[in-house]
Amino acid sequence: MLYSEKVMDHFQHPRNLGKMDDADGIGEVGNAKCGDIMKMYIKVNDGIITDVKFNTFGCGSAIATSSMATEMIKGKPISEALELSNKAVVEALDGLPAHKIHCSVLAEEAVKAAVKDYYDRNGIAYDPEKLCNGDCACCHEHDHV
Repeated sequence: MLYSEKVMDHFQHPRNLGKMDDADGIGEVGNAKCGDIMKMYIKVNDGIITDVKFNTFGCGSAIATSSMATEMIKGKPISEALELSNKAVVEALDGLPAHKIHCSVLAEEAVKAAVKDYYDRNGIAYDPEKLCNGDCACCHEHDHV
């Protein structure tokens, strides 16, 4: 079978799906090659992500990785959410086909983009390196060379 049971479960029954009107941070990322777009919303209270929602336009793997990523950061401190790697998302889903790994990278970037938005809205200083693996849209704003 191409997809694990966990991938199928998160695709068919996504957790935290939807929009959040009063989000404290919103991150939107996309992959031009495959056309996947992820939007993640976070609610933060005392440095803890108390709620998280996502909307993903994309394939089953994109939806499954978004769903799993939201489950992995909900109730966690922001600092822990920033540690979330695409590798951890893939492992939590019991693997992804190689040509779908980019979906997990998008999920990681969406979390970081939402946190960056939260920091920006609240005037919280942050280290851009922690929010970026060097290949996402946030980096191109600063044009790291």
